[in-house]
Amino acid sequence: MGDELRRRSAEEVFREHLRLAAEHRFVEDIERNLAPDCVILERRGVFRGPGGARQLARWLAEELPGGRYTYQNVLVDGRFAFLEWTAQADGARVRDGADSFVIEDGWIVAQTIHYTVEPARPVGWGMNEGHRRLLIH
Repeated sequence: MGDELRRRSAEEVFREHLRLAAEHRFVEDIERNLAPDCVILERRGVFRGPGGARQLARWLAEELPGGRYTYQNVLVDGRFAFLEWTAQADGARVRDGADSFVIEDGWIVAQTIHYTVEPARPVGWGMNEGHRRLLIH
């Protein structure tokens, strides 16, 4: 990686991370933005470095295949960042995503991740000329 990547501000790193994650470009995101010794705390345990991040990305892709992410709240203050997010995928959703970040020298050096995967369930039935239609929210 070039020195220019390491000179980016925390906000620049964070914005790029959000863009690449939304585009499902997890490998590129990890290579460009995650410190080799990054620590990630997630409900399943403590994960370290690119290998740990790749495992978490695989699980997320399995839990939310083709997920569409919405960033509800994005905050950056100095080297700290916070994200509230939701996601919708075929048959699953997340309504309570919350991640926090510590960003130093152009790297994400620490991250916490929280989300709950729920089944996307019917919230109502509609009638359309005698045919039932399932509405998923």
